[in-house]
Amino acid sequence: DDGPEVGLLDVDICGPSAPRMLGVEGSEVSSSLSGWQPVHAAERLCVMSVGFLLGNRDDAVIWRGVRKTSLITQFLRDVQWGALDYLVVDAPPGTSDEHISLVQLLKRADVDGAVLVTTPQEVSLMDVRKEVD
Repeated sequence: DDGPEVGLLDVDICGPSAPRMLGVEGSEVSSSLSGWQPVHAAERLCVMSVGFLLGNRDDAVIWRGVRKTSLITQFLRDVQWGALDYLVVDAPPGTSDEHISLVQLLKRADVDGAVLVTTPQEVSLMDVRKEVD
């Protein structure tokens, strides 16, 4: 055992950047009867992003409400993450549909805790405080 197993869930649906930042852009998500298989970016790091589902990285994803919530639900329910020690969620800035959906969905899951990371600007801190409440 060389360290923790980590999953990265990129829920910045309108601006997915995780595939590019991790050098796995262009990778394909495979699916089976048991669900989607995340892309392995490193030995102990797998990632799932809408960026893998686009035909072209410049394709626009202009979704709202129910469509975003449905995809996030599918990512949490149908991706075969395996036994993870940590699930890191990359979300867009602000208090958008993605955040609301995540909080509601994770409340129903057996989550041990959460760490919220933001930039130090007061406006960002105010948004994160709203998320916690």
